[in-house]
Amino acid sequence: MTEPSTTRTGTGPAPAPAPDRRRPVVAALMLGMGLVAIDGTIVSTAVPQIVGDLGGLSVFSWLFSGYLLAVTVTLPVYGKLSDTFGRKPVLVAGVVLFLVGSLLCAAAWDMASLIAFRVVQGLGGGALQGTVQTIAADLYPLKERPKIQAKLSSVWAASAVAGPAAGGLLAGYADWRWIFLINLPVGLVALWLICRYLVEPGRARAGVRAGSRKTEPRARVRIDWAGALCVFATGALLLTALVQGGVAWPWLSAPSLGLLGGAAVLGAVTVAVERRAAEPIIPGWVWRRRTIAAVNLALGALGLLMVAPTVFLPTYAQSVLGLGPIAAGFVLSVMTLSWPVSAALSNRVYTRIGFRLTAILGMSGALLVLLAFPLLPFPGEAWQPALLMLLLGAALGLFQLPLIVGVQSTVPYEERGTTTASVLFCRQVGQSVGAAVFGAVANGVLAARLGGDGDLDALARSLDSPESLSPATTDTLRRAVDAAVDYVHLGAAGAAALALLVLLVLAPRRFPVLEEGTGRED
Repeated sequence: MTEPSTTRTGTGPAPAPAPDRRRPVVAALMLGMGLVAIDGTIVSTAVPQIVGDLGGLSVFSWLFSGYLLAVTVTLPVYGKLSDTFGRKPVLVAGVVLFLVGSLLCAAAWDMASLIAFRVVQGLGGGALQGTVQTIAADLYPLKERPKIQAKLSSVWAASAVAGPAAGGLLAGYADWRWIFLINLPVGLVALWLICRYLVEPGRARAGVRAGSRKTEPRARVRIDWAGALCVFATGALLLTALVQGGVAWPWLSAPSLGLLGGAAVLGAVTVAVERRAAEPIIPGWVWRRRTIAAVNLALGALGLLMVAPTVFLPTYAQSVLGLGPIAAGFVLSVMTLSWPVSAALSNRVYTRIGFRLTAILGMSGALLVLLAFPLLPFPGEAWQPALLMLLLGAALGLFQLPLIVGVQSTVPYEERGTTTASVLFCRQVGQSVGAAVFGAVANGVLAARLGGDGDLDALARSLDSPESLSPATTDTLRRAVDAAVDYVHLGAAGAAALALLVLLVLAPRRFPVLEEGTGRED
């Protein structure tokens, strides 16, 4: 294999546990990841029923924004806590919080309470999302990690297909509250498996510092609560500005400028606090090490470009191609089918040419696919964007998984949670930035094509009933949407080029992989 030629010695745990104990833990991880993966798609399908019952149409978007904020800003905190106290207590706490939030959501009496309880769900989702990925790396040695990562990717693929269908069935034939209640049996099974089968290797819990061989097992654990609060507050202000800017208020308005200015001030305070902290939530070495910094920036660019297919492609499929919601969802879902297959096979590539070159190969393919999207004919056939999404999923599977596996393999056990959380945090922030930037791009193109203020969502809603419009008007509006989505994909291609530049300039040619014990096949 290419990478281990630059190995260094780590302080990681003993070899992976025996397969008979590993299988139920993997099942628990898949169930836990399933709770997070299916959440967005199943809730979005039931929004009309929720609004019809509780009201609050003007603020319903916070059902998703509040959850996203809570997940994103807590990722670094949970990563550090998992390195300090172990993965198991953090994962158990995450499942419990998510289930409590789900139960409260089912009992919500108005939109404000439901939004607040969605934030509670998000607090649990942040622990699930980061800790599941970290435990997956703990369980399997380097050569076997694509196996568990492919399983976790398949959970996202299945959720993308099953979520909308399950949400529609429950909202239409039962009650929207069941979309939260069905989390309870799934989460309880995952919780039982975790408590029963997950056994972490013995290690020194405290006094372990990055790059140090010294441990102080009996030293008092110091938690950087001030840093955690600063990270939480900075992220909340920044993401609120990005999510609501241009939607709830104009970009150049007092709320946007105030939130962005507050985030900048708090960001400076966070840096000062973290520099003084004995055990900072976001340690400086996360950005001082070339490999981790490069992967963070590359995955941030991935989050940025992913907004184009996941947010704008369904609108394109319905407004331009004239497909129904289910067919439009299928055009997007083919990407989630090819992604885990490509990820599962990526180890056959990176064991030969290395993590960096494999990721470069994958993102180069993604760049070509994104550049090809504006070349699709108007109005075109559904199979054309579906084919591009199939190819995009295959390319991104080659990009993301080698980087995650690679960066996890460069750090010892006691740094893996923080490293994994930093990668996921950057990807989430990239998605928020991408939604804001590409939303502004799309609306700007519409304004230039149609005159006045562009609003892609309003235009898409008007095209839902084309019989109320003249054929000439319908054609003009569809061409405007087509142009807006084309420009968004060109912007996504720019994000792909940025990821390639980061890998070419910043990432080391060979990741400094740590030596580790060999695991056994399942």
